[in-house]
Amino acid sequence: MGQIYLVRHGQASFGSKNYDQLSELGAEQARLLGEWFANSHQKFDRVVTGSLKRHRQTADACLMALPKSLRVETDWELDPDFNEYNHHEVMVRHRPDFEDPEAVKRFLASGPSARHAFQEMFEEAMTRWMCGDFDIDYDEPWPAFKQRCVNAVQRLLEGADKSQSIIVFTSGGTISAICQHLLKLPDRQMAEMNWSLVNCGVTKLLYRPGRVTLSYLNNYSHLEWLGQPNTITYR
Repeated sequence: MGQIYLVRHGQASFGSKNYDQLSELGAEQARLLGEWFANSHQKFDRVVTGSLKRHRQTADACLMALPKSLRVETDWELDPDFNEYNHHEVMVRHRPDFEDPEAVKRFLASGPSARHAFQEMFEEAMTRWMCGDFDIDYDEPWPAFKQRCVNAVQRLLEGADKSQSIIVFTSGGTISAICQHLLKLPDRQMAEMNWSLVNCGVTKLLYRPGRVTLSYLNNYSHLEWLGQPNTITYR
């Protein structure tokens, strides 16, 4: 039976002009994941990344922590269909005043409850994107994003040997859409799942001809063992 490890990228630079960049903590999260794989003697046959910088940076930091005996010998594969949805567009279609990232930064610094208020606004923005009434407003409507993620996994399976271990560095929305498809969950539960995914958390799929199953979701034991709650982040 083959295995696919879906890794959410490490903490990105939320609130900055360039979100698509790991923070120092994000790089450390990825390194800890690599140490966890090393301690588990986990070897991968293939490495796949989305095309975003935070995907590649997470892969670099994670896999460099592996000893040479466990490192992948083949070239890494790039598949943009494992990219995240455009979270900036989703938010701005609901709140045009957040077009400028500096406006988001100022809002987040406006008071102790600002982050909670921003989260609520983003949930409203996600509801608008997913409801189907405003698809014309988006470059990639929700149904198109979901199908793209499903297609990415299907294409991965079509090119996989029956017992390979494959690691994919991707994003939370992509992982949630894939799990929603496998578990046949309603859209509302996909969004709720997405909020819960931890940076550098791991979701594992098992596959054999004609069948793919979810083995575990959002494992972040490699971050918990330090006993430091600040290593567990969600953005």
